[in-house]
Amino acid sequence: MARNLILSGGLFHDFAATSAALAEVLAEVGVESEITEDIAGALSEPSEFQLITVNALRWQMTQDRFAGLRDQWRFTLPAGARATLLDHLDQGGGLLCMHSAAICFDDWQGWPRVLGGCWVWPKSHHPPLGWTGVRVHGGHPVVDGLRDFDVVDEVYSDLDVLPDVRPLASSASGQPLVWARPVRRGRVLYDALGHDTRSYDNEVHRTLLQRAALWLLKRPVTVRD
Repeated sequence: MARNLILSGGLFHDFAATSAALAEVLAEVGVESEITEDIAGALSEPSEFQLITVNALRWQMTQDRFAGLRDQWRFTLPAGARATLLDHLDQGGGLLCMHSAAICFDDWQGWPRVLGGCWVWPKSHHPPLGWTGVRVHGGHPVVDGLRDFDVVDEVYSDLDVLPDVRPLASSASGQPLVWARPVRRGRVLYDALGHDTRSYDNEVHRTLLQRAALWLLKRPVTVRD
């Protein structure tokens, strides 16, 4: 059984619930997850996990609107933790990044190059939580044969996405929602969905995530819709 470390926690989301839901989804394809909110501590030593997942909202909070929360929640990613993530990829590991991972680690200039994009204040935004249509594109084993689906979620919009990123799924308005890419000797997949557990209840989204985990682990992608 493959081992997955879920880096969890932060503001404005029920990360305990979504991380547990994600762990349950991935367990169905033989991925055993360990969940921690101690991101810096968990990444203070070389990883023993085949997969690392970022399901968190931890950033510097330099924006004026968050001044009242900064003392408690301000986060910077230590140099050793950055090295652990890069070494994980150098060793051929997989990195699954969910939803608010695009906002995380904004003190690390290299994070957008790893992820493939990032949230940019104040350009990036999202409409209110609600029903959205997800359009699935072909041409990749994570999404081949999957149908379009509707889900209750937040649509992250106007992210700063690298030019070489090719979306595997987009919103009905054309916002890139899912992409996958090789990084160093490993693989990275970003899924902008996953605001709350309703996103993980959708069967197509669950299948997409299970396929994503298998692809990130460089295993045959055999899960079917």
